[in-house]
Amino acid sequence: MTRWYRYWARARPASLLPPVPRETREPRAQILTIANQKGGVGKTTTAVNLAGTLATLGLRILLVDLDPQANATSGVGARVQPGQASVYDVLVCDASAKEVIEPTSVPDLFVLPATLDLAGAEIELVSAFSREQKLRRALQPLSADFDLILIDCPPSLGLLTVNALSAGDGVIVPVQCEYYALEGLHTLQHNTDLIRDHLNPGLQITGYVMTMMDGRTRLSQQVVDEVIGHFGEQVFRTRIPRSVRLAEAPSYGLPISAFDPACRGAMAYRRLAGELLARVGLTERSPQGVPA
Repeated sequence: MTRWYRYWARARPASLLPPVPRETREPRAQILTIANQKGGVGKTTTAVNLAGTLATLGLRILLVDLDPQANATSGVGARVQPGQASVYDVLVCDASAKEVIEPTSVPDLFVLPATLDLAGAEIELVSAFSREQKLRRALQPLSADFDLILIDCPPSLGLLTVNALSAGDGVIVPVQCEYYALEGLHTLQHNTDLIRDHLNPGLQITGYVMTMMDGRTRLSQQVVDEVIGHFGEQVFRTRIPRSVRLAEAPSYGLPISAFDPACRGAMAYRRLAGELLARVGLTERSPQGVPA
């Protein structure tokens, strides 16, 4: 049975995304790409927990998992069953993203899930027409359904990340508070400039997030100071601490805002969410969708 047939065989009604009154919606969802070609710097942790926190503030959030490891998918408790469509089908088979989206246990948080199949998408997209814009076109029909769309990228600058940058309005760059994490930041900035020049003129760096901060060491603060020295006010004021609770939350399939909302990590992501909303011009909403 072909993947395309399996996708259509499980097509679901559009009622998965219940309509929201237009007067309470932003006219267009902003798309933020969370990217850094270095692995282990907290991209998925930031994507999952920022998405979960923003959803608890009353915004409708879509988390797009563009990493073949699918950690963002499992991090919000989603499981893709055999034969079930994923973001791979959206990119390679032109499946409808709206019909592939899965709800999560967190109200107003949805995920476009990934599977290991996505590892082959880089090769299969090479011959595709306008291959760098596949994700952008797939997300356009979802613009009226969400306030923010967050894209979790793989640790590379391949076609998947290029698709994410081409689709995004802004880029959030997690930076681990260690010196190795500083390597490649200028390369990422250079590639962002190239995407802006050739594929996505509106792309901007939304901000740099300092992650895995250990306040007991001078090294962490030195790395923070160096990043601020290079990127100035683009660096978010909030520092994400090293936290056992942040490390435990994925094993329960929950963002930290649902797993332990009182812990240091959850409070840090709450502050980061507030900073982010101020930067992108959005406000918190009550459960009824009215600005708080």
